Amino acid sequence: MSLGRSANDHKSAAVKRARNDSGNKVTVVLGAQWGDEGKGKVVDLLATESDVVCRCQGGNNAGHTVVVDEKEYDFHLLPSGIISTKCTSFIGNGVVIHLPGLFEEIDKNEKKGLKGWDKRLVISDRAHIVFDFHQAVDGLQEVQRQAQEGQNIGTTKKGIGPTYACKASRTGLRICDLMADFSEFSTRVKNLVLQYQSMYPALKVDVEGELKKLKEYAERIRPLVRDGVYFMYDAIHGPPKKILVEGANAALLDIDFGTYPFVTSSNCTVGGVCTGLGIPPANIGDVYGVSKAYTTRVGIGAFPTEQLNAVGELLQTRGHEVGVTTGRKRRCGWLDLVILNYAHMINGFTAIALTKLDILDVLDEIKVGVAYKINGKRVPYFPANLEVLQKVEVEYETFPGWKTDTSAARKWSDLPPKAQNYIRFVENHIGVPSCAAAPSACCVCQRVSGSRKACSQCERHACAACIQQCNICSEHCCSLCSVTDYSERYERVLCCGCSS
Repeated sequence: MSLGRSANDHKSAAVKRARNDSGNKVTVVLGAQWGDEGKGKVVDLLATESDVVCRCQGGNNAGHTVVVDEKEYDFHLLPSGIISTKCTSFIGNGVVIHLPGLFEEIDKNEKKGLKGWDKRLVISDRAHIVFDFHQAVDGLQEVQRQAQEGQNIGTTKKGIGPTYACKASRTGLRICDLMADFSEFSTRVKNLVLQYQSMYPALKVDVEGELKKLKEYAERIRPLVRDGVYFMYDAIHGPPKKILVEGANAALLDIDFGTYPFVTSSNCTVGGVCTGLGIPPANIGDVYGVSKAYTTRVGIGAFPTEQLNAVGELLQTRGHEVGVTTGRKRRCGWLDLVILNYAHMINGFTAIALTKLDILDVLDEIKVGVAYKINGKRVPYFPANLEVLQKVEVEYETFPGWKTDTSAARKWSDLPPKAQNYIRFVENHIGVPSCAAAPSACCVCQRVSGSRKACSQCERHACAACIQQCNICSEHCCSLCSVTDYSERYERVLCCGCSS
């Protein structure tokens, strides 16, 4: 007995086909390390030509800054495409939304000049809600872990983990619930609070106060809410569109494939794009993995190539490695090709966008981790077990530094041969071409475009608008390290080394 169907069977069944059988492909930008790779920089470049920009997972536990017309916009939940008047921004079902945080973000950016966002923002009705008490529980869990295990996860305490836990245990509430009967919604919220208080007796929750705020937010958000599955289907199978997906967090923070348990609570690899937006794998187009030319990590967890020495300090200082959301200093180390190759295996990168290459400009030699060893034997895989990963020895390849300022490089031929060799080695090792060797942003205004000079005080690079020459020592000094002296008839610039 055959279960197959002939061509004639299909014709007789009059199968209704989609309006566009192939559909528009979505372009995906993902982090290839532990986050903070500069995904926002790549997304910003692609978003200017996109019709739809989507968020598919995570919450306001990550963020980046976009500079447009000398104004800084900070985004944590909003897709960065919200700046473009030609672009629709979509927050998918895989995102967890803290409504007070969302509207605080909107209000702050409105004051900086963001306009018309309400005509360009669409929110999936299936997205889960982060409550204030989720954030309180997040903090209590961190305290509990510290007391019981001697260390915590190092979460941002934004309530992301508890919200995803509610989603998995089927006790969470979604945007569609908020849009429906508010009395029923309130009952479910109160029941959820009681469950948490039974587990955490110290948890204090102003339920009525939170419900009152949510009722107000419900009316503000109502015009933005759509069925996300149908929205994405129309975007893919309608007229030709450029659709961009900006991933949050990164491959090594993925709940399944990251350095568990020191990970985030969502799938931030390419599979999360399909589940977080409701689209089929066949409509995934180019997948760009973003990686720094070195490696950083925030918080606790294994970090094989970490440099707890002068090199690590130099990378942290020159790279201005401080978290946008947490303000915490990032741990720094050499580029690790074991984790980059692992991330490529999971995501199938079309290309690697290599960022902050210019941070390495001053080094005499540069190392790259190419393999892990245990007891002198190579480990032919990326270890899942954290204890094993913490024991590995890293095998390095060493490259001569190029000792040339690459911050103004805008094309391949602008790079010195030694920098080109470094990039070629990365490409050949992973088997993926690089699509960009993006310089670091100006340390003051965060803009990428334009030439930069190194500040004599902090050694970071600043654009022409943010760096000046000291009137005493004649050194160039960024506006973070300079002062304006009005003590004489004419004002003059003094670097912080001369102002004292």
